[in-house]
Amino acid sequence: MAQVVLEGVSKEFPGGIRALDRVDLQVADGEFLVLVGPSGCGKSTALRLIAGLEQPTGGVISIGDRVVNGLPARRRDVAMVFQSYALYPHLTVAENLAFGARLRDGGWSGRLFDKLARPARAKERADRRANLAARIKEFSQAFGVASLLERLPGQLSGGERQRVALAKALVRSPAASLLDEPLSNVDAQLRVEIRRELKRLHQRQPVTTIYVTHDQVEALTLGDRIGVMRDGQIQQIGQAAEICDRPANLFVAGFIGSPPMNLCLGRLRNTEWDEDGLRFETASWGAQATPESIGRLSQYRDRPIVLGVRPRDARLVADGDPTGDTIKGTIGLIEPLGDSRLVEILFETAGPPHDPGLPDPPVSPLGAPASAGSNLALSSSLMCKIGARYSFRPGDRARVALDMGQAHWFDPLSGLRIDF
Repeated sequence: MAQVVLEGVSKEFPGGIRALDRVDLQVADGEFLVLVGPSGCGKSTALRLIAGLEQPTGGVISIGDRVVNGLPARRRDVAMVFQSYALYPHLTVAENLAFGARLRDGGWSGRLFDKLARPARAKERADRRANLAARIKEFSQAFGVASLLERLPGQLSGGERQRVALAKALVRSPAASLLDEPLSNVDAQLRVEIRRELKRLHQRQPVTTIYVTHDQVEALTLGDRIGVMRDGQIQQIGQAAEICDRPANLFVAGFIGSPPMNLCLGRLRNTEWDEDGLRFETASWGAQATPESIGRLSQYRDRPIVLGVRPRDARLVADGDPTGDTIKGTIGLIEPLGDSRLVEILFETAGPPHDPGLPDPPVSPLGAPASAGSNLALSSSLMCKIGARYSFRPGDRARVALDMGQAHWFDPLSGLRIDF
């Protein structure tokens, strides 16, 4: 095992396409790091650079105590799983699983030389070969391909091939494992099972692993740490709880979370009954800021600001509930989620007019430019996550109470989180 370090790594393709832009990343020895982001953000390019399939146009890549810039892929001691399986079609499953380990062990001439001139190394080779059969059995069982060892890849389904590819990469005990969306061709139920098995295997044998995905559920469940990428840069890196509870900017807030966070553009005004209090207001609705947040938010008084509220922190209030500070609206779309439902609350008034103090065009919740003249996020609706027992229907009037103690605040110009 070995740590993987990227220092100021950039990759530019012909035509001025910059896939990675001065990325700094350190993956500890034995860590499971997940890179997540939308298509085209550079996460697969980063993996290919580490594997040696591409060469950086700037920066330094280290695996263990070696700088590997310019080193061919075969000499980096890494294993990579591709979306396209990358199995040898003329070899059986068992032969595919053993191929990488036997290739690293060298040919018959190398084994003969070690036997005659380097007996200690010859013994190491023999021990590795003896251990290989046990590892093939272990990993074939772990990924559910033990019954397929004598088949050729052409006789397997897409999901079976992907499981073989995973076992093939991990069976040889590389210094680092690189997994590029390895579950994209696996059905939903099997994806859950393989995720669990990957987690168990890593807990038993913590090989340094970098896992690339666009699926945030995979990222949140698998990673010791998560790196969120956009436009060739890492926006935030940390543990799952940190990424969810303290998103660094608007892009991370809008991208991480299922369902995504409500992001609404408005202004902070003085409350009528308390000159020291602050109330977030849009053209459609308002909500009172907590006393604990006022000190940090006071600099945004009468200025644009973005409020972020996760759907789970937006509660529907039943008739007769004495909760005072609520938002009145109408039930729109209802999405059943099994044990819960996602409910859209619509408001009569559209979002606030475009503010000349905001960038033109402003940034949308997902980080991509919004259409010119539009707002950061429409405040004409909010998404709430409620239990399945509620009997609301589209068109019903409803009241919403926001848990402002769980609110997130962002500067609309920089997009950065406002910390207290």
